[in-house]
Amino acid sequence: MSLTDKAIARIRELIQSGDLPPGAKLPPEQQLAAELGLSRNLMREAVKALVVARVLEIRRGDGTYVTSLEPRLLLAGLGAAVEMLRGETLLQLTEVRRLFEPVATGLAATRITAEQLAEVRRRLDAMRAARDNAELLTEHDAAFHRAVLAATGNETLVSLLEGISSDTLRVRVWRGLVDQDAAGRTVAEHETIYAALCDRDAPLAQAAALVHVSGTESWLRDHLRPE
Repeated sequence: MSLTDKAIARIRELIQSGDLPPGAKLPPEQQLAAELGLSRNLMREAVKALVVARVLEIRRGDGTYVTSLEPRLLLAGLGAAVEMLRGETLLQLTEVRRLFEPVATGLAATRITAEQLAEVRRRLDAMRAARDNAELLTEHDAAFHRAVLAATGNETLVSLLEGISSDTLRVRVWRGLVDQDAAGRTVAEHETIYAALCDRDAPLAQAAALVHVSGTESWLRDHLRPE
C-alpha cells in the first residue's frame, strides 16, 4: 500500500468502528493528522480521495463531514466505472444484470403497492407511445425498470442495478437502431412483466424479466462475435 492508501485506510477504520459515524464532523486537519500519526499532506490526499468516493464531504467554511454512507450515495460512482467497459467486459456486465434483475423483479412482485404498480403502468404506456423512437423508448424502458426496482424497497439492490444498467442503456439504444423488430418485442416483454406484477406472481415476474434481459444479452453476444 502507498502512504496515501494507508492514510485512507486509517480514516476508514475510524468510520467503520463508529468513532466517526455518518454525519460526524472530522477533527481539524492538524489534530486528526497528529492523532493518526500522519503528515498534513497525506491527510489532505486521503480526505480528497474519500470525498471522491463520497465517504466524506467538505462543507466550505464549516469543515469535513462523514456523509450519510447510504447505498445510493456510495454506489453512485458505479455507473461511471462501468461506462468504461467495452467488448467482452460489456457482455460480462449484461451477465451480471441477468443474475440480479430477474430476482429483483420477482421480489418486487411480492412487495409492490398499488401506487407503485400505477407508476409502472405509466412507464409502460410511455413505452408504447414511443415505440417508433429508439432513444425515447430506451429512456422509458429504463424508467420502467427503475419503477419496478423501487418496489423492492431494497436500496442497496436498487443502487447496484442502477449502476450496472447505465452502460446497458446504450446497448438497448443500439439494438433499437439496428434491429427494427426490437421495439415490438421490448414492449411485449415489458407487458408480460407488468401483468405478472399485477398478479403478484413472483415466479412469473422473475421468469418474464429473465426472458427480457437474456434477449438483450443474446443479441449483444451475437454482435460481439468475430466474423
